Amino acid sequence: MEWSFRSAEELIAALRTGAVTSGELTDEAIARIERDDEVVNAICVPDFDRARAAARQADQARARGEDRPLLGVPVTVKESYDVAGLPTTWGLPAHRDHRPAADAVQVARLKAAGAVVLGKTNVPLGLQDIQSFNDLYGTTTNPWDRDRTAGGSSGGSAAALASGFGALSLGSDLAGSLRTPAHFCGVYAHKPTLGLVANRGMVAPSEPALPVELDLAVVGPMARTARDLTLLLDVMAGPDPLTLGKAYDLTLPPARHERLGDFRVLVLDDHPLLPVGSAVRAAVHRVATALADGGARVERHSPLLPDLTEAATLYMQLLISGAIARFPIESPAQLKARATGLDAVRLDAMEFSHRDWLEANNRREAHRHGWRQLFAEFDAVVCPITPTPAFPHDHHPNPMERRIAIDGAEHPYFDQLVWAGLATMPGLPATAVPAGRSPEGLPVGVQLIGPAFEDRTPLRLAELLEQRIGGFRPPEPGRRFNAVSSPAPAT
Repeated sequence: MEWSFRSAEELIAALRTGAVTSGELTDEAIARIERDDEVVNAICVPDFDRARAAARQADQARARGEDRPLLGVPVTVKESYDVAGLPTTWGLPAHRDHRPAADAVQVARLKAAGAVVLGKTNVPLGLQDIQSFNDLYGTTTNPWDRDRTAGGSSGGSAAALASGFGALSLGSDLAGSLRTPAHFCGVYAHKPTLGLVANRGMVAPSEPALPVELDLAVVGPMARTARDLTLLLDVMAGPDPLTLGKAYDLTLPPARHERLGDFRVLVLDDHPLLPVGSAVRAAVHRVATALADGGARVERHSPLLPDLTEAATLYMQLLISGAIARFPIESPAQLKARATGLDAVRLDAMEFSHRDWLEANNRREAHRHGWRQLFAEFDAVVCPITPTPAFPHDHHPNPMERRIAIDGAEHPYFDQLVWAGLATMPGLPATAVPAGRSPEGLPVGVQLIGPAFEDRTPLRLAELLEQRIGGFRPPEPGRRFNAVSSPAPAT
């Protein structure tokens, strides 16, 4: 029996009954990686010897009667997480020899839960792209079409899941970095509420691994089923042990509803700053129809929705000013003369003062209050993740000059982040779910945005949708790793 595309939940059940051992699951996963990853290039740092040793230990523990949440399940970890003894580079050549001595807090939690870490997955340079390529590890391709990107920055993790390289993966999300790769590769991901999941050790190699309270950025789970997302989130959630003196409780409340017919859902498929491509719009409509057919109350408009134009502007200001603080670039003054729209917003944000940031942050609080009011009337918002399915590799050295084609019309490359930013800017939870295929046969997903610290609500809605419209399906053997042409080289 082949286990590579089974859910973590199914693997755990099989391990408990003795139908399979962790050693067998791990050997099968490694064999698949060695066979298929030359094309996909998802696993940039394999750790097979230690994985086999961990599998043996898991089988011995189970023989002694132990039963931990992920005992014996093969998983992968995004390259940006510290794993003791392995390189953490973020794709930055200057840090190729950086090998942390301690695990990130989430890697430690994975191991404590009994998971078997197969290795680390590829990322963009500095985690700063919607694609996953760098000079150290090369280009990760989409398992559905090697000429297209798997997304970023958790592209290696999404491609690994879609290829059967482990049942779960750890990712992170600042600009859709969990949700976009899941959408492009046909898998599931969850961006937790800001502050729910400890992030220590998911840090650039130039910085110390401290329990920093990040702005916008979160770490989160990726999987091939909605229930597996919840399984992994339960392992990940909770404060950092170094901050347990703080007086707060991050226990998640239950989902608002268990039945699909009890959900109240707002559906969005239009943005004032960017068109939504026909394939993604069709996916949103497919989900809306499934919700309505299941008895949910579905609305298309609400006066309570915060202004989408201001939301996108605030998100770009907060995102870019934070990114520039970490990775400074040359003055954008020469580019400003010809910049318009969100490009102009991004360039202005590169020169934000602390006062500018505080003003943007104050406006963000007004948006958070608006979302609280909206979620008094609705339980979730369904909307796109990006306006298109996975796009062809584009490694132009200046991302500001790249373009994204939406139904044949070109738009600035980073404008596609407006949908990801809708949940990121106010720090809301958002679950990425598969929602069918494009006319070309590419995966298309949507996101389910929920109320702050009510992560179980969009996760439960994801489970119910999976039952009605289906979820992950492996790429058909006839088109898997399509080799029409070689991917663009890393630059």
